[in-house]
Amino acid sequence: MMERDKLNISQWALEDRPREKMMLKGAEALSDAELLAILIGSGNTDESAVGLMQRVLAACDNNLNNLAKWEVHDFKHFKGMGPAKSITVMAALELGKRRKLQESSERQTIHASTDIYHLFHPLLCDLPTEEFWILLLNQAARVIAKVRISRGGINQTAVDVREVLREALLQRATQIALVHNHPSGNPRPSNDDIRLTQHIAKGAELMNIRLIDHIIVCDGAFYSFNDEGRL
Repeated sequence: MMERDKLNISQWALEDRPREKMMLKGAEALSDAELLAILIGSGNTDESAVGLMQRVLAACDNNLNNLAKWEVHDFKHFKGMGPAKSITVMAALELGKRRKLQESSERQTIHASTDIYHLFHPLLCDLPTEEFWILLLNQAARVIAKVRISRGGINQTAVDVREVLREALLQRATQIALVHNHPSGNPRPSNDDIRLTQHIAKGAELMNIRLIDHIIVCDGAFYSFNDEGRL
């Protein structure tokens, strides 16, 4: 008898086919590979869609967050993963990120550094370059807006302190938090991060605006200037 991974999905027992299994047992009963197999529809001449996606997942340590960072060229190393299937998987992972972002945005009041991290993690965790954002808050620490200030390296040239304060004044924010990401995965602040934070803190104080934190976001970790006593 042929091994399971050499069978086409149509040859599997009814309860083992991903679509049928989902209908019978619910989405929670399916593995990540089975859910992804439903998206791509078919495998290749050597393996089923499930087998193909098991190999794809193994290549990114079975971590969907890692898979969400892939581009089309990363998928092309796997037989049967053309642009159409690759983009389908990428779109599904992007939808998952946006759902998480919408859920985060419902937490409108900021109580701690973790609230800021969870608010910005879906926005920044997968980016290949640095982005600098400000979070604008009212006196009750309720979110007014999230504003991107710059893309690229974080320094005084890339981030105009006047622009940060201008956004706060325009939207009548009495408190602000600074947020940027480190694509390297190391959340520790650089000397530029520290200098910029100091300059913005001084400018904000002159405008009677409170700088409550500067959060450096990585995928699965973050650094808080406030928690570390640097504000």
